[in-house]
Amino acid sequence: MNRLVIVGNGFDLAHGLPTGYCDFIDWYWGKVIDNIELPTYEGIPSNCEYGFVNIQFQFDADYYELIKIRNEFVGIKRVAQLNEIIQKYQISDAEKVLIEANHNRNINNCRLTISNHFFKTINDKKNIQNWIDIENEYYQLLIDCLKEKNNDKVKKLNEEFEQVKNLLEQYLYSKIDQGFDFNICNDATELLRHFLITPRHLSRNDDNPYLKEFPKVDHPKLIEFDDEVIHANKENTLEDYINYNNMERNLFLNFNYTSTLSYYLSIFRLSSRRNIFANSQEIQIHGQLNNEHNPINFGFGDEMDSHYKLIEEKDDNEYLKNIKSFQYLQNSNYKDLLDFIDSEKFQVYIMGHSCGLSDRILLNTIFEHEHCRSIKVFYHEKDGKDNYTDIVQNISRHFNKKKMMRDKLVNKSLCQPLPQNIRFAPKQ
Repeated sequence: MNRLVIVGNGFDLAHGLPTGYCDFIDWYWGKVIDNIELPTYEGIPSNCEYGFVNIQFQFDADYYELIKIRNEFVGIKRVAQLNEIIQKYQISDAEKVLIEANHNRNINNCRLTISNHFFKTINDKKNIQNWIDIENEYYQLLIDCLKEKNNDKVKKLNEEFEQVKNLLEQYLYSKIDQGFDFNICNDATELLRHFLITPRHLSRNDDNPYLKEFPKVDHPKLIEFDDEVIHANKENTLEDYINYNNMERNLFLNFNYTSTLSYYLSIFRLSSRRNIFANSQEIQIHGQLNNEHNPINFGFGDEMDSHYKLIEEKDDNEYLKNIKSFQYLQNSNYKDLLDFIDSEKFQVYIMGHSCGLSDRILLNTIFEHEHCRSIKVFYHEKDGKDNYTDIVQNISRHFNKKKMMRDKLVNKSLCQPLPQNIRFAPKQ
C-alpha cells in the first residue's frame, strides 16, 4: 500500500523550528524596535522606519534619559498585536524609568503609522494566530472588494499581500533555512518507525490493529504483501525485494516552504538491511524558498466556497491572482501528485497539517479519490490534551460524501501523537 504523507507547519513546529505566524510577527516588530534612532540632542524627535512601519516620538528629556527609554524598547520580547506596541510607545514603562530617576519629564508626541493596510489588519486582530488565519483573512477582504465593486481596492490588497508574502519568505530563509543544519538531528527513531518496512505477521492475527486501519476488502492484499515481506526477511533479501518490485512508495506532500524533510529523505535513500524504507519522494506543493521554478504559493484554495463563483464571474483576473489552483499550474507539482494518487491505492498520513479550508480543493481531490483507502491523523498532544477531534472535524469539511469520510478516517485509538522532541542543530 502506498502512503501519501501530508506535511504542514505543525511538522516544523514539532521540530522546534520557529515557523509559526507569531514567530514571524515577533521577528518583524523586533526589527522595527532595533531600527529606532535616538536624537542627537534634546527636542529632536526619535524616528524609526522599517519596511511599511514608521514610528515617530518626541520626548521632553535629555539624551541620557532617552538611552534608558530605548533600552527599555529593545528589551521587549513579544509585540505580536498592534495595540500592544502602541501601548508600549505611549511609554508607560519608560515613564516609570523617568520617575525612578526623579525626573518629571513628559512625552510630547507619539505616532505610529503602517502603510500596508493588510499587515495592519492581521496585527490588529487577536484571533489571527496561524497561517491559515492569514489566508482566510485575505479571502474575506477579497470578498469585501467584490461586494463593494472596488477594482482599485482589490489591486491594492494584492500588492499589500505580496509585500507580506515576500517578507515571510525573507524571514523563513534567514531564520530557518540559514539558521539550522538539516543534516544534523537528534534521535528521530520515534517518527521513522512509522515508515519502516517490517514483518507484521498479519495472517496470524485477523484482529491486527494495522488491518483495522483499512477496509476489509483491502485485507487480502495487505496480508499477501506482508507474507512476501516475511519470506524475503528470512532470506535476508528484503532490501533487494522492496527496491526491485517497488512494492510500496511514500510521497511526502509538503505544504511547508522549508527544508525540514530533506533530513528524512536522505535517511530513506540510505536504507540498509537493518532499516528498510520504501522508495520516497517529496513534492513541495506550495513552493520552496528562493526557487524561481517553484515559487511560494500563499493564498486561498477553496473553490467550493459559495462566493468563488461570483469571483470567477467578475471577469477581472485581479480577483484570481492569489487563488492557489492557478499557482499550481506554474510547474508540474500538481500533475505529479495526480499521477501518484491515480497509480495505486494509498493511505494518507496527516502530520502537522490543520486541514483547513484554504486548501480545500486540493484536499478534497485526495480524500475523495477512490484510491484513498484510509486517513490516519498524527495529532498534537500537550498537557494531557490533543487536537485529534479538531483535525478530523476539519477533514470532514473536505468531503461531499460524509459516509465515505466516516469509512476512511482511522479512529483515535489507532492513531498516535506526532513526536515533539526532535531537534535540528542550530548553525553556529
